[in-house]
Amino acid sequence: MESATLTRPRLSTRAPARIRALTPAMWARVGFAVMCAAALVGYLAFPTYPTYDSFYALLWGRDVLHLHMPDFGVYRAPTEHPLAIAFGALCSIFGQGGARLMVLGSIASFVAAVAGTYRVGRVCFGHVVGLIAALLLLSRFFIANLAAQGYLDISYLALIIWALALEVERPRRGASVFVLLATAGLLRPDAWVLSGVYWLWCCWPLRAGGAPLAQRRRRALGYLALAASAPLLWAAVDGIVTGNPLHSLTATAGLAQEQERTAGLANVLGSLWTYSVRIDHLPLLLGAVVGAAIAVALTPRRALLPLGALVVAYGAYAAEGAAGASVLDRYLMSAATMTLLFCAVTMGGWAMLERGSRLRRWWIALAAVLVVFGAVNAIGSLSLSSLRTTLAEHEDFHQGLATALHSAPVHDALARCGVVSLPDNKLIPDARWILDSVGQRNIVARSQARTNSERGEDALTRRLRRASAAVYPLGSAVFFEAIVDVGDDALDQVPPSDFRLVFTSRYYAVYANC
Repeated sequence: MESATLTRPRLSTRAPARIRALTPAMWARVGFAVMCAAALVGYLAFPTYPTYDSFYALLWGRDVLHLHMPDFGVYRAPTEHPLAIAFGALCSIFGQGGARLMVLGSIASFVAAVAGTYRVGRVCFGHVVGLIAALLLLSRFFIANLAAQGYLDISYLALIIWALALEVERPRRGASVFVLLATAGLLRPDAWVLSGVYWLWCCWPLRAGGAPLAQRRRRALGYLALAASAPLLWAAVDGIVTGNPLHSLTATAGLAQEQERTAGLANVLGSLWTYSVRIDHLPLLLGAVVGAAIAVALTPRRALLPLGALVVAYGAYAAEGAAGASVLDRYLMSAATMTLLFCAVTMGGWAMLERGSRLRRWWIALAAVLVVFGAVNAIGSLSLSSLRTTLAEHEDFHQGLATALHSAPVHDALARCGVVSLPDNKLIPDARWILDSVGQRNIVARSQARTNSERGEDALTRRLRRASAAVYPLGSAVFFEAIVDVGDDALDQVPPSDFRLVFTSRYYAVYANC
């Protein structure tokens, strides 16, 4: 009888070998695919809607698509952004679903910004630094939250980061970088400054270089045309719509002063640190300071471009704020993202050293301490449940308003009254989008009527008292959609005695007097 023996089956070494054979570029593609899938899951799991500025871009784009002239002079209108209006026109083709497409564009831009940050880090300091920089940006919930709410600033961030990525790959690259900066300049005027500085970087002094002088002059003029294209196109849009090519500059400054969003130079400079801490958190900022010094010491030539871009980005923010524009944390996102690159040098720059060296081992240990410190700080300051609640409420507020305005009693009241009022400007773009309204003469803010009455102009108040439906946010919606900005008054939340209740829900009540 043959003896039977039990033997341990030999494990296949093919799979581990194949994994080890993957190049860093292949891992980067895998990571990008995973990130795209996760972003899509998040987009579907939390169906949020555009924020105020983005909704107006969507509305103005719809107006253009229907051959109506958009109105940039409405009550507390945001600054118009030509590129956002063009994208809004594209999204509005899909009807009510266009609002969700606007958010998808912002989320896709966030994914592109993360990929671009990896590219900059990889080209300048290697794969490890690029990966860490991308992960740091991916972990900035401040930026991810803005992406989930469709903020236009995320698309601007992606364009700036990719312009930098192309430039570090081939310094003084020229046309392709100018095109990206010009495109970004149709979203935010900060990019005009970046384009101007980049033109000097590429073309000054004019006599430098090996090409004939006439050829260099033609190239410089071509680049200058690209650099000037964004402000010229912006002024052209303003001029066509309002008759004033400088409308965006003057209207933005006026609204910023009204809402007390301006600051003197000293406060603007102070906000550089305050907002950087808010976006990146203190441990990463300290790591970035160390990383900048390390980068200059180890690879001065490769550190020059990202460090110069960082300085220019901070300078553009400070100059715009000092000139009277709004001073908001999200305007600092491009500079804050570039800052993460140098923190990644502190955490992963050891990969640029020779394997097995003592300095490399010590560096890895110290970087691990920084990672733990940053993780503890992030965990202490971040509440995922709070983030989920915020995104869910953002959806509920919009859907609740849609339910209220489409309900039979409110529909009948609107047919009789012809006018609907809201507490302030915050809900006007949502209401316009939901009601598919061209223009907003019949969708007004009670805060505007009150302000006009204080100036002795009672026409709008009399119109609302004569016949109108009035929407009143309830519960937590009050502090998101009613009492939000300077100038908002709790009395705008009190229905007049001659108005009767026609609809109520968790977040909204609607009264009418007709």
